[in-house]
Amino acid sequence: MLNYQRIQNSEFRIQNFTNSMRFKRHTVTAALPYANGPVHIGHLAGCYLPADIYVRYLRLKGEDVKFICGSDEHGVPITIKAKKEGITPQQVVDKYHKMMKDSFEEFGISFDIYSRTSSKIHHETASEFFKTLYDKKVFTEEITEQYFDEKANQFLADRYIIGTCPKCQNENAYGDQCEKCGSTLSPTDLINPKSTLSGEKPVLRKTKNWFLPLDKMQPQIEKYIESHKDWKVNVYGQCKSWLDQKLQPRAMTRDLDWGVKVPVKDAEGKVLYVWFDAPIGYISATKELLPNDWKKYWQDKETRLIHFIGKDNIVFHCIIFPAMLMAHGDYILADNVPANEFLNLEGDKISTSRNWAVWLHEYLIDFPNKQDVLRYSLTANAPETKDNDFTWKDFQMKNNSELVAILGNFVNRTVVLTQKFFEGKVPPAEEFTKADVLLMEEISRFPQKISASIEAFRFREALAEMMNLARIGNKYLAENEPWKLSDQKRVGTILNICLQVCANIAVLAEPFLPNMCVNLSSILGIGKLNWRDGGRTDILKTGHPLGIAKLLFEKIEDDVIEKQVAKLLATKPKIENVKSETQMATIDDFKKLDIQVGKIIEALDFPEAKKPAYKLKIDFGKEIGIKNSSAQITKNYTKEQLKGKLILAVVNFPPRKVGPFISEVLTLGVPDKNNETILVEPGKDAEVGGKLS
Repeated sequence: MLNYQRIQNSEFRIQNFTNSMRFKRHTVTAALPYANGPVHIGHLAGCYLPADIYVRYLRLKGEDVKFICGSDEHGVPITIKAKKEGITPQQVVDKYHKMMKDSFEEFGISFDIYSRTSSKIHHETASEFFKTLYDKKVFTEEITEQYFDEKANQFLADRYIIGTCPKCQNENAYGDQCEKCGSTLSPTDLINPKSTLSGEKPVLRKTKNWFLPLDKMQPQIEKYIESHKDWKVNVYGQCKSWLDQKLQPRAMTRDLDWGVKVPVKDAEGKVLYVWFDAPIGYISATKELLPNDWKKYWQDKETRLIHFIGKDNIVFHCIIFPAMLMAHGDYILADNVPANEFLNLEGDKISTSRNWAVWLHEYLIDFPNKQDVLRYSLTANAPETKDNDFTWKDFQMKNNSELVAILGNFVNRTVVLTQKFFEGKVPPAEEFTKADVLLMEEISRFPQKISASIEAFRFREALAEMMNLARIGNKYLAENEPWKLSDQKRVGTILNICLQVCANIAVLAEPFLPNMCVNLSSILGIGKLNWRDGGRTDILKTGHPLGIAKLLFEKIEDDVIEKQVAKLLATKPKIENVKSETQMATIDDFKKLDIQVGKIIEALDFPEAKKPAYKLKIDFGKEIGIKNSSAQITKNYTKEQLKGKLILAVVNFPPRKVGPFISEVLTLGVPDKNNETILVEPGKDAEVGGKLS
């Protein structure tokens, strides 16, 4: 035994000098969700949960932070929903605003304000903002031809037009974006456009709108983006891609009757473009929250502005909104925009139209008091650098094998043993082994490690570090087995250290598992702690009485999960076994296919695939480069046989997700006599990159 005085943690702790320390205060926004449907887990994983973790962490540090959000209640999706449900747009937004606000609140997303863009203060703020730019002659007035539905007798906004995407041939692309390949479009880009209102082919008519001259502002925007090379790779890369293609003027008004009216002459029947109007919602919500002090959070250079968004909002928050703020001149710009990728569900893209989603309001009914289980599962699988997948089985495993078996088990055993051996009071720690000292040193380092990950927006990593604290506590308790010892002093020291680990969890887990931390603090008989308390091994004083022991997490049984999977699968459309007639192809259909010769340079096993398959890397030469593909050809080829083989593939086939893998091209194959696929080979003299014609 080593006879130490109480270990003073200050000698182990590392100062965490971060970028955020340059600022006096923080304005944190989470993307305004459209008020045309409920919240699902993809929304949570994309921006709301990461933002909440970050804000809770800042609050624990004692930082001045305001967390701003609200419902986006304008734009075409609202009017489309209203027409579909046979109600007014206002009735739509009233219904879904309340549903979303209530769900966020019950789930524990800790907004300082959750406002809405149909409010009077927002209409006034957005109008004033537009008028300022108008008076400064920022906008250009342009008369352009836009699609008009003669049957519905109205101009068609982007989302009222669908047609074939010119890049991936998706027949249901919108007039502003193809959701299949992600391309940004203009309505006139679409092949065979039609109106979603009448189904008729629209005609082009002239109309006047006000444009933000992004082309003229490009040097200013480029300078801003170049000053933030520290942004996440997906964010910086997408911004660079837009800039490389050269920015074009973008209309900031629309020919609609639902939205913020354009506050200038000759603007009858026009409203502000939803992506001009919506981000101003962050400002108007802050005004609503702090009518006298809002400018500090938007116009003071000592304030750090952070936007949490999904990847489909990158261009609006990193280029268009900053351009608006630059043009205005009075506002700070975002210091970081940590956008996440998309979350899939059971291997398939979340789809609100197909009801392929886990809806938050339904989860809260089906799993009462289990908000933290979903928080944990979504954070552990957060799509931070690439699309990721949520499955109910993984949700169950993370609850049962991690939250119950590790964290909950460790806390419960520690408290029960303390009640058994020391009447529920914290025992003294008097003599320490070398292993004890090393453990306490390790505890002291966790706040800095978790801080570093959170401030780099690596929340999965931060959560894993927090769980490592529970793991080392669990391991220490299991290895020392105090229930077998007769030396009361040694038992007291072991349990004291375990209780200090529990107290540290009550601090450091709060951003991730806030409800659990409230319960854990009650069990330990302590009040709310601050981040600076983390890392200490004297949080709980000798003789401090503990509260009542209770389980922090409960096991989730198989039948509960099976019910959720069955509920989800019931939404899948049944495919009728009807033999369809083969349609005749035209020469134009054939010309759409870009079939090229590729050389397989690598074949790897693909254990995650539902059926036996290989992951292939295929070289198509200088023009196309190296592309990935998956192929179910394991019965006819070994990996060694495939290396160097020339094959044919459709290189303009839309990328598709196969489990965790993105297949970028479609390899061509035919069935053999056993109905197993063999590759179509062009012959040994074919050139890599050669096109089939």
